[in-house]
Amino acid sequence: MTPKVSIIMGSTSDMKVMEAAAAFLDEMEIPYEINALSAHRVPEMVADFAKNAHRRGIRAIIAGAGGAAHLPGVIAAHTPVPVIGVPIKSSNSIDGWDSILSILQMPSGIPVATMALDGARNAAILAVQILAAGDEALMRKLIAFKQDLARKIERANEELSQVSRPFKTN
Repeated sequence: MTPKVSIIMGSTSDMKVMEAAAAFLDEMEIPYEINALSAHRVPEMVADFAKNAHRRGIRAIIAGAGGAAHLPGVIAAHTPVPVIGVPIKSSNSIDGWDSILSILQMPSGIPVATMALDGARNAAILAVQILAAGDEALMRKLIAFKQDLARKIERANEELSQVSRPFKTN
């Protein structure tokens, strides 16, 4: 099986956040790989990975990083593949804002789609949306997923309609 998505993190301590991306890709039956690469500790490996990702069949890269969070941007600088950044609130983070801003504030020409803090699941959903643009079967799976989200809200509202409160009008 050739991976279509690559999940990259700055260190294995980020796996507790990034596993949400892996779980969604499993749910959608998308082949993926997971690796730890550090933009600061192994910059040559990061550049080599990024430059060759498209040749290996990678169609989307989910890159999670905390602290200075340069990993998604460095990868984006070296690849034509869409990069989805996941800012991670790490032990050396300033409430996560340093990670968010490091990923969000990319220069013109080097885009990184930036998720919410610890938003690995949304990163995987976006990766699947990117892949589904050229894959009708995957698009059907994605549509079914979105319909299921809507049904959950409909059920929640049915449950809420049964709640009785003195001044509740619905």
